[in-house]
Amino acid sequence: MRRRVEGTRASAVPCLLTAALIGVVFAGQACTDRAVDDTRSDAGTALAATTAGADKALDATKKAGDETADAAKGVAREAADKTTAIVGDVARKSQHAASAAGVAVTEGWITTKVKAKFADEKILDGSDIHVVTNGRVVTLTGTVASGAAKTRADAIARGTEQVSNVVNRLVVKEG
Repeated sequence: MRRRVEGTRASAVPCLLTAALIGVVFAGQACTDRAVDDTRSDAGTALAATTAGADKALDATKKAGDETADAAKGVAREAADKTTAIVGDVARKSQHAASAAGVAVTEGWITTKVKAKFADEKILDGSDIHVVTNGRVVTLTGTVASGAAKTRADAIARGTEQVSNVVNRLVVKEG
């Protein structure tokens, strides 16, 4: 009977070794699967963080561009407003100086006043209008963008103080 027990022990050792080896293989496979899952998870987290960072950078760049454009528009409006104010101020001072001295309004004053009024008109932006005053007759030459601009320039010149007549030779530019 002893032999049988020894034989059973001897045959149990290979079985135990086989079972241990199978356990190591499955444990190794489980570790490998977990490492792959961890790597995928880490890669997904890194990708999400990179995407979020890129989105924030894009938004910041877009916002900075919009702010720069708004600032440039504000500066341009301010410069146009100051130019208009200066031209109007020069015309008022010219008239005041002429009136204060008791001198009749001059051709130069009429020309300056008409040009100052043109500067305030948005419809005349981009126009190239030349004003010549002879006596109290104003002659307009040059180009305007539309028929409405030509009509408006004529009306402004006629409405200017001391103007007796307007010769309108403005041409509407094509295109």
